[in-house]
Amino acid sequence: MKKFLTSLPARLLLAIAIGIVLGLFIPNEGWGVGVMQIVVTLKYIMGQVINFCVPLIIIGFIAPSITKLGNSATKMLGVAIVIAYVSSVLAAFMSMGAGFGIIPHLSIANSVEGLHELPAVAFQLDIPQIMPVMSALVFSVLIGLAAVWTKAGTISTVLAEFQNIILDIVKKVIIPLLPFFIATTFLGLAWEGSITKQLPVFLIVIVIVMLGHYIWLAVLYGVAGAYSGRNPWEVLKHYGPAYLTAVGTMSSAATLAVALECAGKSKNLRKDMVSFGIPLFANIHLCGSVLTEVFFVMTVSQVLYGHLPAVGTMVLFCILLGIFAIGAPGVPGGTVMASLGLITGVLGFGEDGTALMLAVFALQDSFGTACNVTGDGALTLILTGYAEKHHMAEQTATVEL
Repeated sequence: MKKFLTSLPARLLLAIAIGIVLGLFIPNEGWGVGVMQIVVTLKYIMGQVINFCVPLIIIGFIAPSITKLGNSATKMLGVAIVIAYVSSVLAAFMSMGAGFGIIPHLSIANSVEGLHELPAVAFQLDIPQIMPVMSALVFSVLIGLAAVWTKAGTISTVLAEFQNIILDIVKKVIIPLLPFFIATTFLGLAWEGSITKQLPVFLIVIVIVMLGHYIWLAVLYGVAGAYSGRNPWEVLKHYGPAYLTAVGTMSSAATLAVALECAGKSKNLRKDMVSFGIPLFANIHLCGSVLTEVFFVMTVSQVLYGHLPAVGTMVLFCILLGIFAIGAPGVPGGTVMASLGLITGVLGFGEDGTALMLAVFALQDSFGTACNVTGDGALTLILTGYAEKHHMAEQTATVEL
């Protein structure tokens, strides 16, 4: 019991509970506004630190992992991208089918106004990333592949040492910060009224979407277990802390450190596949966000325009959304922000539709992110099975935190 109370899941749950309770009791005027300004400022600074470390984590894990894969690197990267795209697109099609079958029978009202506005930060301590997340991802892939192609032993050694440095940053900086960051996130949501006013708006739809997340995760882990010949539950059972962290951070990238820790505990995942697959999938595998967005755009269309989009239009939207998801940053709202062009161009949403879409997507973005992160374990199990079936020798990789 004592071990559980000091574990990461317990700390995360406590942080969520404390954040909500404080947010509901701090007044929305007078001294309460001053307190919230301090909270918002602290959250901003912690977010800056975490986001600064994200590109470093990506470089520190993906590039060394590619060099350790040797001549198999190019093939494994191709396999990873294909299964991430297939997972996202099939999740989108499943959501589309559910939308056509369920949404016409629902009566959903729109009421997303009346929220309290969070105060501005007291001061801005900007900590810019050394490069954007997608730049770090491309840089890692190119450097790793080039090191393999040129047999650059010195660079490979440097990358391996850099990975150890990043591991210490993760253990001693990011993970200790996460409970506080999550507490301030939920405190802000409760104070501004999102939990008490916005959440009931599309409550039925959110429940349906969450059920869709769990169904798709069951499909992913079932397929991964069947293909790899290994028990998928031995992977899934370790993902509780990552799921809770994703709910709080609303960011696959910010959850990366905990996801690596969870996946590293599984006996059925090869360590080299964990250090290669988990950071990569955190940025290209957004099945939960895609599933959510498809169902929500159909709901918004029904609410605002009185009808669902045409089947052909939705098929095109799903196919293109899968591509956009691969390029979307693993940050809060990354998927919907990257696909705004599809929402306006393919679906023809106007300003009202776009605004409502952004609002309702934000209500459950955390759960979509949690689905993304948890699904990464299934895809890593598929990579493990692929490596075993093609007799790829396991390389030394340090991923345990």
